[in-house]
Formats: sequence, C-alpha cells, structure tokens
Amino acid sequence: MTLTSRISKHFDDSAQIKLQSKKALAQPIADAAQAIVACLLNDGKVLICGNGGSAADSQHFAAELVNRFEVERPGLPAIALTTDSSVLTSIANDYAYNLIFSKQVRALGMAGDVLIAISTSGNSANVMEAMHAAHDRGMVVVALTGRDGGSMGPMLTSSDFHICVPAQSTARIQEVHLLALHCLCDAIDHLLLGGE
Repeated sequence: MTLTSRISKHFDDSAQIKLQSKKALAQPIADAAQAIVACLLNDGKVLICGNGGSAADSQHFAAELVNRFEVERPGLPAIALTTDSSVLTSIANDYAYNLIFSKQVRALGMAGDVLIAISTSGNSANVMEAMHAAHDRGMVVVALTGRDGGSMGPMLTSSDFHICVPAQSTARIQEVHLLALHCLCDAIDHLLLGGE
C-alpha cells in the first residue's frame, strides 16, 4: 500500500464511521443540547473534562461556548477543567491524579450545571471521579465515549446523556467526538437564537 493510499483509507474510514454514527448519535446529541440550553437558561454553566486529545476537545468546546461558534452571540458560561496547571498539579501532588477533575467539580459545580465527560475508552478513572462528583452536586452528565461505553456507561442515570461512538479506533472515536461537539454547538445556538 502506498503512503497516499494509506492516507486515503483514513479519510474513507473516518467518513464511514461518521455515517454509521449518525443514526445512533443524532438523538442523544439533540437531547443533550436541549439539556445544556435548559441549564444555561437557568443561569447554570458547563464544565468539561477529559485527558489527552479529550482534554483538547474540552478546551475547544469551552472556547466555542465562551467566545462563539459560527454566529455572533453573547458568551455562554463554560469552563474546561483541563487548563489550570496550578490547580491540576496541586491536586495531583497533594491528593491523587484521579481527583484532578472531581475536586474542581465539587468546588465549581452547582445543582443544575452540566458536566461534559469525555473519554474515548469510557474508562478514564479521573473522568469517572468527576462524574461521581457531578452526581453528588445534582448536575447533569453528558458522557462522550466510544467502543462499548466502558465503565462510564453504567454510571449514567436517567437524567444523563450518552454519546457513545460505535467504533474501536481511538482516532476515529476522537474524530466523531469533535463532530458531536460541533453539532452540540450548532444545536445550542439554534435553540437559543433560532434561525436556519
């Protein structure tokens, strides 16, 4: 296989899993967007966490809510829990790495807020701790996972939302997570602002 053929296969695989995911994920994304809008309209905020590429997705999503997505609008309250190196390292040093997100959720989260919990495997221990903290605080959880949902899937309650990408490859799951986050941004703007 030539290098260009190999690259072309990545494009084909990515397109295929996105089309396969459309049927499974459109409704959970729509439901999650409605829950996020309800939170925002009640003066709530969105907290987002994940590791590695999912940390980057957390920051990306927060930026699109706080600043803008594709249309002009006032900023929306969102915080990526992955960005403050002093908070992250103090918690990891004084307690444990598994608590880097949950301690922030307990400090910043309020009843009615939303936690976006991102893990391609669904098994990130620190993300699961954040979910426990969110439930303790009366928050709604939107979990973005892949494969079979991992350990995060069974943790979700009837008030939560699961956007689980039906793929095995971490890269493909992350690509669909980014699309799902963009769909959430668009749906939030549509619900808040109307229009086409």
